[in-house]
Amino acid sequence: MNRPSTNIMNVPFSKLTFVETLDHLSEMLEQKNSGSRPYHLITANPEIVMKYQTDSELRTIMDEADLITPDGSGIVLASRWQGDPIAERVTGCDLLTGLLEEGNGRGWSFYFLGADENTSRLAVDKITTQYSRVRIAGRHHGFFPADEEKAIVAEISAARPDVLVVALGAPAAEKWIYRNKQQLNAKLALGVGGSLDIIAGKVKRAPLIWQHLHLEWLHRLLSQPSRWRRQLILPVFAMKTLMEGRRRARS
Repeated sequence: MNRPSTNIMNVPFSKLTFVETLDHLSEMLEQKNSGSRPYHLITANPEIVMKYQTDSELRTIMDEADLITPDGSGIVLASRWQGDPIAERVTGCDLLTGLLEEGNGRGWSFYFLGADENTSRLAVDKITTQYSRVRIAGRHHGFFPADEEKAIVAEISAARPDVLVVALGAPAAEKWIYRNKQQLNAKLALGVGGSLDIIAGKVKRAPLIWQHLHLEWLHRLLSQPSRWRRQLILPVFAMKTLMEGRRRARS
């Protein structure tokens, strides 16, 4: 399948729509052997793009990723400023929901790693209720000491899930997947940020009207004022991508 992409600050973003991305992943999951290293999907927002510029470990991980999707309106806007537009966001939360819906019909297995113990348990209970034909290969909370990591990797490897869902936050999830991907025995591995918190009902996602207006970031900031320091990166990202867009237009 042809997967067009566009570069934003040297990060190659997929231009596939949400439906096209889900179709691509579904086809891959049906064909891939679970014994090989997982297909590594990264959903990246402007904050991750900015970290890519200074974090050499993250840069290596993203350069070697199988697919990077635009998780954030800022990425979509930047692509338009640079004259190579991405049609829409493809977020980790939406992809997880789509994979669960598709997996419910195909009997895929999922392993969930991340969030606190109560949130992990509640999220998986809700998933089991809503997607009764999805197979739960296992789960583990995300607050484990470093000396337990090998045991968790071994548990995932033995479970051989079709989809490994890692909710350790970004870029911690991406680094964890990359560090252990040779031993995971999963077909697909992806970081999903705080999606388990949303599924569990611990955090509410922005209403659709805020999402359609590209203001989900503002809703999140108003709901969680402690995020304001992280949001300071957004104007820097906007300025850099605007300047890059103007440079490309002149050339």
